This record gives sequence, C-alpha cells and structure tokens, in this order.
Amino acid sequence: MNQFFSFILKETRHILRDVYTLVILLIMPVVLLLILGYAVSNDMNNTPFVVFDADKSTLSADFIQKLDGNTYFSMVGYLHSESEIDDNFRRGQCKIAVIFPPNFENDFIERKSAEIQLIIDSSDPNEASTIQNYLQLILMEFQQEKAATGTAAFLLNATVKMLYNPHIKSAYNFVPGLMGMLMMIVCAMMTSISIVREKERGTMEVLLISPLRPASIILAKAVPYFAISMLDVALIMLIGHFIMGVPIAGNILIILALSVVFTLAALSLGMFISSVAKTQQTAMQMALMGLMVPSMLLSGTLFPIDSMPTLLQYISNIIPARWFIEAIRGVMIKGVGVSEIIKEISVLSFMTVFLLFVSIKNFKERL
Repeated sequence: MNQFFSFILKETRHILRDVYTLVILLIMPVVLLLILGYAVSNDMNNTPFVVFDADKSTLSADFIQKLDGNTYFSMVGYLHSESEIDDNFRRGQCKIAVIFPPNFENDFIERKSAEIQLIIDSSDPNEASTIQNYLQLILMEFQQEKAATGTAAFLLNATVKMLYNPHIKSAYNFVPGLMGMLMMIVCAMMTSISIVREKERGTMEVLLISPLRPASIILAKAVPYFAISMLDVALIMLIGHFIMGVPIAGNILIILALSVVFTLAALSLGMFISSVAKTQQTAMQMALMGLMVPSMLLSGTLFPIDSMPTLLQYISNIIPARWFIEAIRGVMIKGVGVSEIIKEISVLSFMTVFLLFVSIKNFKERL
C-alpha cells in the first residue's frame, strides 16, 4: 500500500512541476467554458426589425413599444409601404418585418381578434426558429396584458407555459453539455498520454521491474487526474451558476456523485487509449478524433439526438458524454432525483468497469 501511495505522489509531483500541464488542466476548462458558453449560444439580442403600420393606432403603438422595449429586439425604422420590406431584407437591415393591417385596433376590440403579420428572415433556419419562439412569447404576454387591463377580452384559448427555462436561455442547455466535453478533454486526453509518455522517455522499464501490479500502476496514474478533474467540476459549476446564471435545482450531492462516475469513465477511456497507443502523438489523435469529435456532435450538446438519423442515434449510445449530459441536465435544470437518472448512472458505471478491465489487460508487463 505504501508503494501505491508513493507512486501517486510521484505522479502528482510530476504534474505540479509541469506548468504547461497545470494550465491545461485547470485554466483551459474555465476559459473554454466562458468562451463557448457565451459564443455557442442561440440567444437573440437586439435583433433588428422594421414596422409597416397601416393602422397607426394606440394599440399598434403599444405593441411596437412592447417589442422594442426588451433585449431581444430593436426597431430600426418605419416603412412607408409593404414594397420596401423585401429591399430591407435583401440589404440585411432587418431580420423581422411587423405589419399592422388597417383597422387593427377596431378589429381587436370589436371582434375580439385581429392579426399581426410577422415576416422573419429564415435564411438561417435555427436563428429563425429562435426568433419565432421569442415573438410568440411576446405576443402571448401582450394579449394577456391587454385582457387584464380591460382593453379587450380577447385571450388565446391555450395558455403556453415554458417549464424550467421560461426565458429560453441557451446557457441552460450549453453549460451542462460543455461540462461533459470539458471533462472529456481534461480526463481522457491528458491521461491518454500518461503511459505513452513513460514509453517514450524510457522509464517504462522502471515501472515494469517495480513490485506494483499493472492494475495498481494504472490506478495510481489516474488518481491525480481524478482529483484535478473534480476540482474542475467545482470550478465549472460555480462559474455556470454565479456568472452564467444556470440554476442548480437538484441535490448538489447527486451532481457530485454523477460527476464522479463520469470522471471515472473518462479516465478509463484515457487509460485505455494510453495502453494501446505507441506514441504521444498517436494517443492525442485518438483522443481528439475518437472522443472529442463524437462527444461534441453525438452527445446532444449541439444537436438533438432525437433529430439524428437512426444509425447515429445507436452510435451515440456508446458515447459516455451523452449519458452524463442527459443526467446532469435533468438534475441541474429539472431537479430530478437518483431514481430518474439510474439508467444513466448504470451505463456510465458499466463503461468504467469494462474500460478499466480492458486497459489492465492491454498493459504489457514486459517490453
């Protein structure tokens, strides 16, 4: 046991002496979270819109003020005719055109219904879909406000309520997803070169003649990275909650336990790669292409898994980040308990045990 802890101490000292490695392990995840958390975003702010108001009534003016008075949209001007709309879209001066028909206010009051025509630039489908969602929310709020003040009794038959993310902030989706990808960088990529580094530096012979078994060597190498990874989890959680405003609705102990299971799975993947790769360059390429790219594209962070082709949905089942991200979103955003994420925890646990077993089997006791 003393030899095992001595090996852990040796690995820890090596990491602490390597400033470059420390920067990658501690600073890079925080920087990437801040950059990607704000850059990779579907949030719309100050989206320009133009107005053609054929009614020029108090009600139309109130709606324009409502639309222009939030952070999502910004009015850039009035149009004199509908023929100007296409020209404004072509020149990129607006993303939305709001058209009020004649007698808009009278129709709203007398017949309890009226129609506002909203034209959206859908050259970017994702952006157009987000704009449409925001517009529907504002329309709903406007109609409810008018009904409450007695201006009109008109109200939509169905009340729409946005659960868990009422303001449709993309950070609620991306921060848990980025947690999975960043942990994969720290755990899998860095540990994937640990054993390979020993081979390239010629120190593998020292390990092979030591009394430690292969399983103990692999576990001892993983312990320092595990400790650093859990520190990264804490930093990411703090930044996501206090800086980016992502709620932590669930039990913090469940979040930590889930992070521990995923961290072990990622470390196991890194150890498996390091046990089969012959050079650090090969290990790095395997980690990037075999882990990072699938974790980014097939984990549900950027694209909904349900919208993928059936084949890719099946492939996503072997991506550890997919199961972690699904579970962490449920705990952080929805406040679910252990019973609701037992499937994800079981899958990650099985992956960890399987990969550790294969890594130990692949470890060569002799050069």
